[in-house]
Amino acid sequence: MSELTILKNGMVVTLDESHRVIEDGSIVIEDDKILDVGKTADIEKKYKGDTIISAKKKAVLPGLVDLHYHSSIGRGICDDLPLDEWLNKFIWPKLREMNPEEAYAGALCSYADSIKSGTTCVNDMYHHMTKVAEAAEKIGIRAVLSSEVADESEGLETIEDNERLFNEKNGAADGRISVHFAIEWVPIASAEIISKTTELAKKYKTGIHIHLNESLGELELSKKRHGKRPVELAYDLGVLGPDCVAVHCVWLTDAEIRMLQQTGTSVSHNPSSNAKLGSGVARIPDLIAAGVNVGLGHDSASCNNSRDMFEVMKWASLVHRAVRVDASLMPAKRILEMATRNGGKALHLNIGSIEPGKKADLILVNLAGTHFTPLILGRDFNLFSHLVYSAHGEDVDTSIIDGKIVMENRVLRNIDENEVVENATRAMENVLARIR
Repeated sequence: MSELTILKNGMVVTLDESHRVIEDGSIVIEDDKILDVGKTADIEKKYKGDTIISAKKKAVLPGLVDLHYHSSIGRGICDDLPLDEWLNKFIWPKLREMNPEEAYAGALCSYADSIKSGTTCVNDMYHHMTKVAEAAEKIGIRAVLSSEVADESEGLETIEDNERLFNEKNGAADGRISVHFAIEWVPIASAEIISKTTELAKKYKTGIHIHLNESLGELELSKKRHGKRPVELAYDLGVLGPDCVAVHCVWLTDAEIRMLQQTGTSVSHNPSSNAKLGSGVARIPDLIAAGVNVGLGHDSASCNNSRDMFEVMKWASLVHRAVRVDASLMPAKRILEMATRNGGKALHLNIGSIEPGKKADLILVNLAGTHFTPLILGRDFNLFSHLVYSAHGEDVDTSIIDGKIVMENRVLRNIDENEVVENATRAMENVLARIR
């Protein structure tokens, strides 16, 4: 018999089509799905919960979707370099040396960090992904996984690695783990490999995850190797489409925006990573105006130093206002959609809003802090503003993924956090010792 969990007396931010907010609201969870949502008084008349969680003085949101993710642990080690140098001097040498157990240790720490800051679903492209999948299974996060496929001579992941990952882990953890196919970087992948990866994604009816047009240097390398810019090449090879998440897309022409729009491709916007690497500011207002679905990602702690998606949300609003000198751009309500609904849509997952039938991926945000003061309801309602411009990952009190409590009162249930931190630190020290 199914058990019911009820979240009671919270400020329920549904992020449904009408952006309904329910003051003193409750959510009923049955197994892994949301059964009902409504006013607490109405819910109490209809249901008796087996588990009751108080959401008083908390906002209840859909879990945040990190649409572009590398479960890297190289935080703060190779700062102040542009993308090309950063990849060649640190990231790729590190990946070539990392063994599966070190990848597992790093992923477990990375996912712990994300859950503690409100992320419930990641779109992770990395190395030794069968071990990374084991980390996702253990900690309880929802994960879409793919291998960083490049030319075999690069010593990274291969098409065979990605196919093996699909066959071994797609649908694992009662469907919480799904597998896509990925291309690491167009300058280090032949047209044949890109086409083959795309064919496999279509064969297995799954998605594609690919970096495109991130930096000016990447554009030149792509033109030198392929005779085309990355988005142009992806369009011509059939990579773009509703099952594709195109990452970064910083340097786009009008024609490339039309390619993304006409093919139904989703874009992951990673503003803080793009800023830290000096890559530029993507034309996100133009993509949105063209009807492109845009979600948000932190990218990697190695090039961002933070996995906090609340921080990413703030960047995603403010950076465009600054460079375009327009305070009306990227309002808070739209940003919240990008971090939830749009990410779920891009990954074709039944997540991203609080509605009956949706997966029970939810977070409780503590509103008791001074930085949420004043919290005004009614005509001057300002909760959306607080969540985007004032909140931090540390405000997340409880995380529920697939109907299961994975963090409560900021304590992770499925791991020993101190042990995870020690193992990840040791893993990074060992890798650094081999590449220095």
